[in-house]
Amino acid sequence: MRKTIASLLIHAALLLLAAATLLPLVWMVSASLMPTGEANTEPPRFFPSEVTWIHYRELFTRLDLGRHFLNSFLIAATVTVVSLFLNSMAGYAFAKLRFPGRDRLFAFLIAAMVIPTQISMLPLFLLMKSLGLVNSYWGVMLPSLATILGIFLVRQYALSVPAELLDAARIDGAGEWRIYWSIVLPLCKPVLVTMAVFNFLAMWNDFMWPLIVLSDDSKYTLPVALANLVGEHVQDTELMMAGAVLTVLPVLLVFLILQRQYIAGITLGGVKE
Repeated sequence: MRKTIASLLIHAALLLLAAATLLPLVWMVSASLMPTGEANTEPPRFFPSEVTWIHYRELFTRLDLGRHFLNSFLIAATVTVVSLFLNSMAGYAFAKLRFPGRDRLFAFLIAAMVIPTQISMLPLFLLMKSLGLVNSYWGVMLPSLATILGIFLVRQYALSVPAELLDAARIDGAGEWRIYWSIVLPLCKPVLVTMAVFNFLAMWNDFMWPLIVLSDDSKYTLPVALANLVGEHVQDTELMMAGAVLTVLPVLLVFLILQRQYIAGITLGGVKE
């Protein structure tokens, strides 16, 4: 009886926490469908008196938010695909290949993770400037094409790949590239999906670095464009909520589609040597 009561209390608490988490998101969607000015009425309304899609149309017509949406998608998708390729190769090398200084180099990379991102922004900007990549999409993408966290996740997961399987492939005449492409990548699918979700979310939501690198309005990503929208339409709450919905929706869909593989990658990615 006590276990049943305790279980009910735990589930009730979890439901309350879930409701508290989802409530702002539900209101955000609801406010985006309200007529202009209704979200600021007193007392505040939770549901629209009349559903209207005018704010979404305005985002894509008068404010040309579709271009910024496409910019964000292209940058996030490119970085996700390329980083999966580079991080998986490096992670596999650190896990299974033997070369001088491997362990020291990996320890150096792990130590570099403690450096705050904000500290590296100035050197990165000066580097992008010297390469002529300021105000370009490559200037936004290049620093994220390979990450220490991605290498670490793949390395930890690749440690669980049996060495005997790789040795058998070598005996059969397979080269390291064939082993990596045909054996290691398929076995590392859960952690690669986890990395894909991480990278896509990070690039889609990134605000500070694109704001620093980009100066041309037409190249702005969605978060930067929405920040300018807040400054220009500070009183138009419904319009800003519509922009927020458009920002959240793609990453929410990506997570919902890949959540099973994402959880599997997180659970199994901590294999030790």
